[in-house]
Formats: sequence, structure tokens, C-alpha cells
Amino acid sequence: MTIKVPTPHIEAQAGDFAETVIMPGDPQRALFVAQKYLNDFKQVNDVRGMKGFTGFYKGKRLSVMASGMGQPSMGIYSYELFNFYGVENIIRIGTCGGIDKDLHVKDLVLAMGVSTNGNFMRQYDLPGSFSPIADFGLLEKAVSECRKRDLNFKVGNVLSSDFFYDDSESALAWAKMRVLAVEMESAALYATAARAGKKALCICTVSDSFVYPCENASSEERLNAFTSMMEIALSVALDI
Repeated sequence: MTIKVPTPHIEAQAGDFAETVIMPGDPQRALFVAQKYLNDFKQVNDVRGMKGFTGFYKGKRLSVMASGMGQPSMGIYSYELFNFYGVENIIRIGTCGGIDKDLHVKDLVLAMGVSTNGNFMRQYDLPGSFSPIADFGLLEKAVSECRKRDLNFKVGNVLSSDFFYDDSESALAWAKMRVLAVEMESAALYATAARAGKKALCICTVSDSFVYPCENASSEERLNAFTSMMEIALSVALDI
């Protein structure tokens, strides 16, 4: 596929993105990260309100850009960043619903692997089932940072679901296979990174729980209170 920049979904010019992009789902969280952590940042994208910024964190050039919700949206933005803008690393920072009994709201989940109930992998026409996994180097750095900061976290498999409102209420069924949490984007990110020969990692904060329904975070907390995952991602990005 031959596409020149700007792409149909990103208005940035060549060179506007750093080699590493921190990628929340929420455009407002992208703005929050830029304003709170980046110096001398500039906005490089606002097509469809999908905000992207590039600036400096502790002297290193970094970008932050939203992915939107779901695998199709993540697939579009990660594909264009990896293949047309020279991005080498994408670190997703998002929220998830805990399905592991040891996870509570505000705990972190590092997605070592991703299961999915979606059809994103069908495009690759493989003679079997592909298992999307994180880049081990990025994951190892994130684990080290979590330990240094004495954070509550777990590493393992997550579910990228195509359903937020699931009529079959199937989320907890995945817990019997030791899946930790449910989110909506990481399978597409990991698969796109693998196909492009690039690196990816997903760091999520538990915002609600299928095991403990009384535990949930407000929309305000989801936007700007989950700073631990942001700071872990930024620390990993510094060390790439």
C-alpha cells in the first residue's frame, strides 16, 4: 500500500512524531499527558479529534497520541504511525476491567500476551491462531519500574474484547484461563507491531472490576488520576 503523509487519519508531516509514542485511548488523556509531562510540546494531529503531541520529557523527544476505542481504531492509528511516520515503539496506556480476584481499582496490569474475541487477526490469512505478545524488552523495563516504585501490579494475559456491552456477559469466563483483565485495543496494537517489525507494550490501570462490582473509578479519575501508568510508560520510553 502506497500512502504519503499526511495520511487519511493523521495530518502530521514527516518527522513530526518521535520514535516512541505513548498512546492512550482518550484524546483528553493525551492532552493531559502532554500538558503535565512534556516540555516545549506542539500539537501534530487533531483529525477527528484524535489529539497528538510531540515534545520533550527529561530531554528526550517523545510523542503522545490517542488511539480511540476498539481494535479497528487502534489498528488504523498504530499502522499509520509504524508504517508511514517512522515510529518504532508504541506504549499503550489505558484502562481495563479486572477479572482476576487479586486485582483492585488503581492496580496496574502489564499485558504480556493478549487474547481476543474479535476478528482482527483474520486479515493475516495465517494457517492457525496468532498469539499477540508484548515486546519483552519493553515489558521487562516496565516490570522493573513497577518494582522500584512498589506499585501493585500483575503481568499476564489480557482480553481485547470487541464488546463493551456484552449481551452474553462472558468476561468472567476468561478468568478460568488466568486472563487478568478486559480492555479493547491491545491485540490490534501487538499484531500491527509484529507485522511491521516494531515494538509495543500495553500498560493498563484497573478502572472497574467484574469480581468486585462496587469498585469503579469516575470519568474524572480515568482521565487524570491514573498517573502511575503514565509515569511508568514515560520511564520505559526514556530507557529505549
